[in-house]
Amino acid sequence: MQLFLQQLVNGVALGSIYALMALGYTMVYGTIKLINFAHADLFMMGAFVGYYLVTVLEMNLFLAMLIAMIFCAILGVVIERVAYKPLRNSTRVASLITAIGVSYFLQNTMIYFLGPEVRAFPSPLETSIYRIGNIVINSKQILVFAITVILMILLYIIVQRSKMGKAMRAVAVDSEASQLMGIDVNRVISFTFALGSGLAGIAGVLVGVYYNSISPGMGTALGLKAFVAAVVGGVGSIPGAMVGGYVIGILETIVTFMGGSMYKDAVVYGLLIVILLVLPSGLFGKNVKEKV
Repeated sequence: MQLFLQQLVNGVALGSIYALMALGYTMVYGTIKLINFAHADLFMMGAFVGYYLVTVLEMNLFLAMLIAMIFCAILGVVIERVAYKPLRNSTRVASLITAIGVSYFLQNTMIYFLGPEVRAFPSPLETSIYRIGNIVINSKQILVFAITVILMILLYIIVQRSKMGKAMRAVAVDSEASQLMGIDVNRVISFTFALGSGLAGIAGVLVGVYYNSISPGMGTALGLKAFVAAVVGGVGSIPGAMVGGYVIGILETIVTFMGGSMYKDAVVYGLLIVILLVLPSGLFGKNVKEKV
């Protein structure tokens, strides 16, 4: 039981990272019905910005996180304006292919300039070990969980309490009616991309701190699992993205604990298939009827 509880702690730390990334997927989809596959590479860009600031400029970790968040937020808005906005009235397949193209562009640009090698992310904070009975919790896990919870609370306040959050929810329901009511839809969509991309940037730095390594291809596997988390929770649902992230993180660590480290990815994607068969709209998703 103690070993099982220990794996739950590890799963919560990993699930926090998945939840942060899944929030970006679900916010963009909820607003403009686009799966932004470039989101995973914005996460990678955030990790490298944090790496540069901490190693070269010897900057404080929390300040590096803030700058990485701002950088990725601006990059996300630029990508939306350049790559997605011209295709907003096109078919979803065109937007999807563009998103995949942007993802490969970002990844291969980083490989071209920096090489494909894995880099060791420094540990700017001293790692402390805490024991609760026989359960071991380190300061990195506490840091990841604490920052995730703070960001989720701030996101909830922005979406539910702020004027821009109300506009985001209105655009998600009906963008044309929102425009008729005086809402600047383009501004709302840009804000949504900035918010989601900023969360991805912070998640990238947290992964570097937690695993002590980063690479230009790091977004591929983590991005896919975060997307699975968003689908499991219900794409378009912010609470669903958070729950889905923790479900995937805990599931992975439990499968590894049971000796199935080689099959943990298969189990995660197997869960995706089961959810799509049983609850196509996800755990927190809503069935939306469309007129044909």
